[in-house]
Amino acid sequence: MRFLIWAAALAAAVPASAQVQELASPDGSNRIAIGLNANGTPHYRVTRNGMTIIANSPIALDLDTDSLGYGMTMTGADRESADTVYPIVVGKAAQGRDHHNQLTVHFVEKGGAKRRMDVVLRAYDDGVAFRTVVPVQPQTAAAIVRYERTGFNFPEAWKCWGFNVGKFGSSHEGEFDPVDTSRTRDHNLFDMPFVCETGKAGFAIAEADLLDFAGMYLTGRGDGGLGLQVKLSPSINDPRIAVRTRVGSPIVTPWRVVMLADKVGQLIDSTLITTLSTPSRIEDTSWIKPGMTSWDWWSGPVIARLPGKRTSTEVAKALIDFSAENGWPYAMIDEGWYAGAGGGGVRRPGVDITRWSDPINIEEVAAYAKSKKVRLWLWAHWEALDDQMEEALTLYERLGIAGIKVDFMDRDDQWMVNWYSKLLAAAARHKLMVDLHGAFPPRGLARTYPNFMTQEGVMGAEYNKWSRRATARNDVMLAYTRGLIGPMDYTPGGFRNVSPEQFRIRNDLPFVQTTRAHGLGLYVVFDSPLVAAADSPDTYAESPAGFEFLRDVPASWDETRFIAGDVGDYVAVARRKGKTWYLGVLNNESGRTVRLPLSFLGGKRHTMTLWADGDAPDAVRKTERSVGGSEALELVLKPTGGAVAVFH
Repeated sequence: MRFLIWAAALAAAVPASAQVQELASPDGSNRIAIGLNANGTPHYRVTRNGMTIIANSPIALDLDTDSLGYGMTMTGADRESADTVYPIVVGKAAQGRDHHNQLTVHFVEKGGAKRRMDVVLRAYDDGVAFRTVVPVQPQTAAAIVRYERTGFNFPEAWKCWGFNVGKFGSSHEGEFDPVDTSRTRDHNLFDMPFVCETGKAGFAIAEADLLDFAGMYLTGRGDGGLGLQVKLSPSINDPRIAVRTRVGSPIVTPWRVVMLADKVGQLIDSTLITTLSTPSRIEDTSWIKPGMTSWDWWSGPVIARLPGKRTSTEVAKALIDFSAENGWPYAMIDEGWYAGAGGGGVRRPGVDITRWSDPINIEEVAAYAKSKKVRLWLWAHWEALDDQMEEALTLYERLGIAGIKVDFMDRDDQWMVNWYSKLLAAAARHKLMVDLHGAFPPRGLARTYPNFMTQEGVMGAEYNKWSRRATARNDVMLAYTRGLIGPMDYTPGGFRNVSPEQFRIRNDLPFVQTTRAHGLGLYVVFDSPLVAAADSPDTYAESPAGFEFLRDVPASWDETRFIAGDVGDYVAVARRKGKTWYLGVLNNESGRTVRLPLSFLGGKRHTMTLWADGDAPDAVRKTERSVGGSEALELVLKPTGGAVAVFH
């Protein structure tokens, strides 16, 4: 059912004397107010259930040689409301509900050039958002945005977690650690999202609808006060410039978002980032299919019956066979398949992503995959793809390739943000899905281009190959932080499970320092419409406990619900596909017993199949019994443990 209710101009001509305007969410729990401070700067405030979450904070831009957002007066305001249901092609839910109240406040400078500036605010039941709009006017034509002076001031030192990425130009892979918000500094550089608890509410600061603009980071306030301020990713060619605007078009920032709930875990349910983003630019999405893929890179590749073979026709066919045997739709061939590949495959003589390297014949492999009813995903370095984009995508479409995994962008300046759109639009023309690695965290672009299936921008399982950082606690933290804002190509599926004490680093056939049940839980707790079974087929054959779960677990969902947990300690998430519910539980390094309500099952009884921690890290206890929604599931979680359950 699709419906739309607009109530325009509820207060179409607010007099300039009304210097404070307030907007409430449909359920009244969230409010955002906006006014002017003593300097004539627009400032806003966010509350939830009467509690101030964000104290009075500025909204301003630095253009060319001066700032816009000082010495302003309010000239009017317009109010609207909307309630729309829209489809989510792949992701954590089958549909999203865009139910909000909106307030657009008009400002103009009292003196000087008398430039106009609008602030658009929205209030939802799961958060608030605002964006700055500089209307088309001669005074700002072809302006340059150098900085954004928007702040997120805290009324007190909240308990928070953030990823201090430290620099622009990164792969956005790192831990979300506790942050002492009384000691944030303006040389800090926090990635999205920044997550906090107040004791009565949980919130996350994020960004949505990033198009033709520079990516947003957060730093400590320059005046040393509590809270954060926006820092835009600078141009790679001129660090004094963040955004080059277009003549004849308004300057429009992305949405600055404060996701809100009673507990941080409840934000896992939210589709707010998707809702705030531009609707699909792809008319026919019927060819976009979520699913599991086998993968050659993480395990080595190492296949015992093919000793010494790496990226090759033989290994690719073995992985295709493995996918076909298990009913998976995809097989992924990573770095090393095209001419001149190696060392990342950057721009240099001999690199050609329309020709394959000597050990592998992609045309033969693609034909073999088709005969097995499996489709291929191909890896590419973004620079190599950029040089040959149309030629390469045309070839891949002819070969029946399902999608491309594009890597090493490691930027979120305006140019690269626009390159994402360029790539996704071109891929859609050729009916190719996309997985972006070396990517900045999600900003809702998967709604605008639903062929954007998943992305990295996360410290995932690949870190087992060279570090000890892919810990159980990191997994739990990702559910409450990075996982809130969009899909993660974490690449689970490692089946050489050992304790942290037994763990050792190796590149081929790497170990995983969590229990098997924890590893299974990643497939439910983490959202990724393209999801990998990362290990070697040999490993699954040698240690099959729990493998049957990987055969059937969905990659996209109809509904998501947070069940229980505490940030950094443990998390339990339920997701529904059709009439079947799946429960995933992840624990950190401390053993605990948890009691999980099954109320999401409703009034009908279900048959529950449970995979829980066994006596060894690579063992699981599989049980089956009848349960109802009025019951609770008690689980004894081992250190680094977890569980999964299916309810039919």
